[in-house]
Amino acid sequence: MPGSSKRRYIRLQVINGKNLQVPSDRIPAGIYISIIVDSSRRWNSAISVLSSDESAAWGNTVTLSLHPSPALSVEIRASYEADRMLGRGEVIGKLKMSWDELLDHGDEPFGESILPICARCPPFPHAEDCRCTHLPLSKRCSVWLERNIARDTDAGHAHFAKYVASKTVSHLNHAMQCFQSVLNQCPASHPDRATALTNLAWARLKGYSRNHPQDIDATTSLFRNALELRPQRHPDHALSLYNLTQALNWRYGEKGTAADIREAAQLYHELLPLCPEGTYLREIVIDECNELPTDASDEGIHLRRVVLEFCPPGHQLRPRGNIDDLDTSIQLRREAMSLCPEGHSDRNGCLNNLALSLESRFNHQGKPNDLDEAISLHEEALRLCPVGYEFRDFLLDNLGIALITRFNKRIDIDDITRAVSLDREALTLRPPGHPHHDTTLNNLALALITRYYALGVIEDLNEAIDRFRESLQSRRLDHAKRHVYLSNLSSALCSRFEKTQKNEDVEEAITLCQESLASLSSLHPDRWLSYRWLKEAYLSRYRILHDPADLSLAIEHFRLASGHPTQGFPNRIQTASRWVAAAEDHKHDSVLEAYQVCLELFDSHVMTRSSVISRREAATAFDGAKLLPVDAASCAIRRHNLRRAVELMEQGRGQQWSLASRLRTPLEDLESISPELARKFLHLGKHLSDAQGSVASTDRVDADRAATEYRRLTREWEATVAEIRDLPAFSRFLLPPLYEDLQVVARQGPVIILVASQYSCSAIIIPTSGDPHHIPLPSVTLIELTNLKDRFARAIRQASRMNPAEPRKDLIVLSRIIWDEIMLPIVNVLEHVLKVERRSRIWLCPTAAFTSIPLHAANPFLTKPDRSKEPCLEDLYICSYTPTLSALVRSRKLMKKRVPPSFVAIGQGQPGAGKGKDLLAVDSELELVHKLAPATANRTTISGDTATRAGALEALQQNTWVHLACHGKQDRMQPYDSHFVMKDKHLTLLDIMERDIPHAEFAFLSACHTAVGDEETPDEVIHLAAGLQFSGFKSVIGTLWEVDDGVAKHVVEAFYRYMFRDGVIDCTKAAWALNCATHSVKTKVPLEQRMVFVHIGV
Repeated sequence: MPGSSKRRYIRLQVINGKNLQVPSDRIPAGIYISIIVDSSRRWNSAISVLSSDESAAWGNTVTLSLHPSPALSVEIRASYEADRMLGRGEVIGKLKMSWDELLDHGDEPFGESILPICARCPPFPHAEDCRCTHLPLSKRCSVWLERNIARDTDAGHAHFAKYVASKTVSHLNHAMQCFQSVLNQCPASHPDRATALTNLAWARLKGYSRNHPQDIDATTSLFRNALELRPQRHPDHALSLYNLTQALNWRYGEKGTAADIREAAQLYHELLPLCPEGTYLREIVIDECNELPTDASDEGIHLRRVVLEFCPPGHQLRPRGNIDDLDTSIQLRREAMSLCPEGHSDRNGCLNNLALSLESRFNHQGKPNDLDEAISLHEEALRLCPVGYEFRDFLLDNLGIALITRFNKRIDIDDITRAVSLDREALTLRPPGHPHHDTTLNNLALALITRYYALGVIEDLNEAIDRFRESLQSRRLDHAKRHVYLSNLSSALCSRFEKTQKNEDVEEAITLCQESLASLSSLHPDRWLSYRWLKEAYLSRYRILHDPADLSLAIEHFRLASGHPTQGFPNRIQTASRWVAAAEDHKHDSVLEAYQVCLELFDSHVMTRSSVISRREAATAFDGAKLLPVDAASCAIRRHNLRRAVELMEQGRGQQWSLASRLRTPLEDLESISPELARKFLHLGKHLSDAQGSVASTDRVDADRAATEYRRLTREWEATVAEIRDLPAFSRFLLPPLYEDLQVVARQGPVIILVASQYSCSAIIIPTSGDPHHIPLPSVTLIELTNLKDRFARAIRQASRMNPAEPRKDLIVLSRIIWDEIMLPIVNVLEHVLKVERRSRIWLCPTAAFTSIPLHAANPFLTKPDRSKEPCLEDLYICSYTPTLSALVRSRKLMKKRVPPSFVAIGQGQPGAGKGKDLLAVDSELELVHKLAPATANRTTISGDTATRAGALEALQQNTWVHLACHGKQDRMQPYDSHFVMKDKHLTLLDIMERDIPHAEFAFLSACHTAVGDEETPDEVIHLAAGLQFSGFKSVIGTLWEVDDGVAKHVVEAFYRYMFRDGVIDCTKAAWALNCATHSVKTKVPLEQRMVFVHIGV
């Protein structure tokens, strides 16, 4: 503090400020500091541009005399002009502190010492006597005028800030009067006219226009006039561009005029390069660009490309829009809702926002839980907003839309009835003239036509058409969403045409859809909607008029809709499925292409799911999904393309195993060419496998985070796979196998695929070499197979209650049917065409309804004239099963990794209360197995209290051969919960799948229901035996139904005697040993207990 005792000074350095928020929420040109020097003078810092973190830096120094004032008085102000300031701007904060307090404060930041401003307003200005007698008259008038407009401007800023804080209309009116007064005093040539125009326009936009929407055109003109006065290179040109975008965006929100949003896009494009990196304005502009309504015009696409250039990958403002962003949005909105408990004023808004995010994720991924939760949240939000609440109409609309969506998935009439009722109530709250009247008309029409599709009441359809027309007529020709209303009316007219066959309806429908498409660019997301309804219109007309051109046009629009990249997989899958149905119905040449597209979309959709359980849910969410692979194969057969039939069948079946096995692909060949890529692939595969297990959390927040991490790993994994495919000889790495790749499955014997389609049932034999052979099964239909399956189930139940000595007449009849109608035509080809020797190995690969029928038990039960028996299938051949062709190929490849054998017998005959009856023969079975296993194998037994879940898992991992005797349970509702009953916890299929045991060889599952899948997804072959094969066991014996442990031990003993009779441990002998064992125990074991055992694998 230099100076004498008479006069003291202090030197202040103004460094920076943080958390600088403008009370009026207006974007400033910059921030400056104003310090009162004395009663007539102020020191002002330079104007500093506001940074993206709401801070400003100055670095100015001022020397003040302590004599004129007893204290330091500082104001932080926002300037709305970077060049010539009009007035002193808007006060952001104030600091008042005595000199002694200031000196004691030192170099610390002031923080809370600065008081935020809540806009104290001076009285409305009036004429004052402002004498400047020492100046000439003309100068005195000019100074008086400048002071007057500056004072009026400051008063307007203060009143407007007060209005923003309190929403008191009188403050807005005072601000408007102040700013209008200033504009009146600034003629066209005045240097401050652009500022005056902007201030008035901003007050009108943020206040007056919101209450008087018709005023928006005048407000927009004010901003436009200000921009004209601030051409390029003017310091305030960028801010004027931004101000005009705000008016255009607001007018678009009210009127929906596409021209407004396109002009805004052009202005943003011009504005972005003018906003320096790190500034607040740049961040706001990029955010607003990302939030612009979807518009795929040239302007909209070009703008988004510019934003991408300004925000490279990794930039925090880079546009997103993928599923990870949705997950993040949901996580944040859950946190927001947790901060608004019941009774909080913002809770209904948080509920609504979270519900909308969940609906978006449902539309992208199709998770039913998301939609159910969204509806529950919408319902709670509506309960919090009773009749008379300001925004009740929005909540009614939102809940109605969600209920329509759920009705389309589950067909619950209550949902659609409620939706109609909610939309009718919303319409009463939005009468003609209301800005959202047309939206509610459209929503009500959607609800009505949806109910018409369900109930067929023509009055609903007619009212829907009327409501769609009203909605369309109330939209301007240049409205940005007009194309949606055109498509909706078109769909309703198509439906009425199919009902009444009035040609004018379908002609209008086609015209409307064509008009809709013409208004949209090629990348617009809503083109999918127009494609969808246009193909329906052409298809409807074709069904009535039979013009082939209409069918071709319909198919082309099916192709466009199912391939449109802006849609999520569920919508595209539904479209492709309808394409399949239409092409099948009308025998169109595109049918195989349609099946291929559908299978590829299913594969991509299921791959996005982060757990095996959610993948199965995704696979069962679509009507007809479980028949898609067999229908595709049937189609290829009917078109005489057997190789393609095999490829399509393999591509569509066992998707769960296929997706999981991709992460465990053997990489010997890759390691020899690119060890680094092989290591990277294995590393990511392991992490992805681990991530699959971590997504089972019941906590939704944790589950969302885990799903996000899973998708991140999936993207890395897919990028690595793409790198591998770029290598020579690896171009088809992990792609669906071709027939040439699959034929290796038949090197050790033919493989018979049994196709059970709604269109035809037949068999395909893959021989050791050459083309596949087709065997029609003309006397078999899908319905008859289903009946046969049910009859077998009844006969097995009946046999289980019979005396062992009683003849199984029903089973004999059913076995004859299998022989005569299914297996005999196949045997004829094997014997007489392919010349397959008797007692050779064959593999059965059943599909759909065939998977529940014991094909290996086919038997004519006939006696020849010489009283010898006609041979049955198992007399002729050694039968094995394989879930898929790829599963057998994979098992054979893993046979190369053999280690010294070790044998464990695991048994649990006394599982405990509530876990099933005691199995009295288990202990004796374990002793028998232990005795029969070769001494050369390292033999161990686990039973009783040591046969726990953990003990069994450890034994599976440490041994190459396993015998398991216990209760088995196939869960038909959730097959991944199928399990073996241990002492403590169940050993589930999921537990087994998570283990990778490449050295494992053979497993004998002496338990019930270990080789039968579920009815919902029969072609996924999800059962315990398949799980063991997937985890690494190359050869598995499983069971198709309940096992009687008292008689099963006879089969077990005979099996192991044949298996080890030469002392050699070889899992490839298992099928032969089982065949011999079941023949040898005919007098001891009833028919159903011999049929129950099947061999799977090598």
